[in-house]
Parts: sequence; structure tokens; C-alpha cells
Amino acid sequence: MTQHDSPSLPAHRPGASSQPPEAPDDPSPSRTTRPWMPALLYTLGFLTVYLLAICTPWGQRAENALFSLGKQGSEEAWFYPLSGSEYGSTPLPPMELSAEPTVMVGLAVIVVLTLVRRCWWQGCAALGVVILTTGSKEVFKSAMPRPDLVGAPENLLDQGFPSGHTSIPAALTLAAVLVVSPRIRPYVATVGVLWLACIAAASATMGGHRPSEVLGATLLACAYYGLATWLLPPAAAPGATRIPRALPVITLTLALAIALASGARNDTLTRSLVSAAAGFICAALVWYAAVGRPAHTARRTRPALG
Repeated sequence: MTQHDSPSLPAHRPGASSQPPEAPDDPSPSRTTRPWMPALLYTLGFLTVYLLAICTPWGQRAENALFSLGKQGSEEAWFYPLSGSEYGSTPLPPMELSAEPTVMVGLAVIVVLTLVRRCWWQGCAALGVVILTTGSKEVFKSAMPRPDLVGAPENLLDQGFPSGHTSIPAALTLAAVLVVSPRIRPYVATVGVLWLACIAAASATMGGHRPSEVLGATLLACAYYGLATWLLPPAAAPGATRIPRALPVITLTLALAIALASGARNDTLTRSLVSAAAGFICAALVWYAAVGRPAHTARRTRPALG
């Protein structure tokens, strides 16, 4: 009987062999939550927008044509009373002179959250995202002047790529996502995305920036965020985030409504819709960078862990 019982010992091999495949699954979430491909794609998107919109004659003509729609100036924009351009009005951060104070307050909040949560790696990465994104504006302005390929008026030759005002909410939103608790991360991203949709659409419709400039600023912030998450140690990289199923739909619907209102003008529907579309795309890009990929990772890894 003992000889016949011995073959029963290999019966444990299926159970034993099923455990080794589970071991490689442990490090896999850290690899999937911080891939290098998003940073490369956002960088390529940034360069593509710059080359097509600024370095080609038809790209310049298309965007310059928006300025000829409707009246000159920003008074016809619905957002004008909140822009700080109106005498005696208080601008919505980071418009007009509130840009630098907004950056300083945002950096201070990141430092406080880093000290409270003791997330040193994430805090350094968040500071790097904000500083590099907002500082790149001055680098591009001096190193890459806007070429005049179509004989545009002098007031349309200023280098505004990427948009400094748009880069602030984009960078601060992505930086905040790095240092807050994973439980509130989706809601922080929601607030930041709605803020970004407002500022990006308003910047485009009021004539301060072209649609390509607000898109370029957002893509640049996403590229730095992707680079930061890729360089973080596996233990400090953002993990999978569970979000309510309705939250993405609610967030993007509100972002679209805010972009439409912030980009609206009384004198031209075309320019209003183009500005609103630019603001909404910016919001969608930051939402996907901050929350979209971790949400997909959570759904992929859940069956393997179960």
C-alpha cells in the first residue's frame, strides 16, 4: 500500500507549480504603472504640434485666421470679467498677474504635503514636474523664436509656445496627483482637470494664446509627469487607483461644459468652438495621464491576483 501511496505525492505538483507563476505577478504592477512609452508619446505629441502649427505655412495661416474672426480684443469673451483684463477685476488664478503667486502657492502646498506624508521621492518628482513645465516657457521663448512664414502682422509674431498660463494648472494638477493619498487622487485630478479646462479654453479664446500653444503646454506637462513616474523607484511609483465608474464620465462632461463656457464669445461661434475643443482636449490629456492608466492597470491585474 505504501508503494501505491507514493504516486500520490506528485499530486501536489499542480498546486506547487501554480505558485511560481504568481510570483512574477507581484512586480508586474510596478512595471505596468510606470512605463516609459507614455513619456515618449507625449514628447512626440508636443513636437508634432510645434512642427505642424508653427513651422509650416498652412499651420500658421490656420491659427492666424482665428484672430480675424470677430472683433479684435478679448472684451467679447464670456470669461473677460474673470480674466483680470477688466479694470478693477480680480483674475482667476493663474490669469494675468496671479500667475507667479499661483505657482509659489502650489509649490508650497506640494512641500507641505511631502513633509506631512513623508513621500520624499514623490515630492521631489512633483516639484520637478512643476519647475520644468513652467520654466520651459522661457526656454522656448528665447531658444525657438516663431518664424514668420506667411507675412503675418507684427502682433502675431510673438512666441507664445507653449502657453505659460495653461502650463500652471496642468503641472500643478499632475504634481498634486503624485503627493496626495491614492484614495483622494481621482478627486484631486477631477478638480485640477476642471480648472485646466477653464484656463486653457479662456486663454485660447481671449487671444492671448493659440490652440496649439495651450495644447503644447499640456503635452509638455504630461511628458514631464510621465518621465517622473518612470524614473521613480518601483516602491514610490504611483500604483493602481480604484475610481468610481461614473467619475470619468462626470469629470469629462463637466470639463466639456466648462470649456464651452470659458471659450465662448459673443461675436464668433467658430472661434468659440475651437477654443472650447482645445480646452477639453487639454483636460482629457491630463485626466488620462493622471488617472486613466492606473485605472486600466487595476482592472488588468485584478484577475491575476484573484
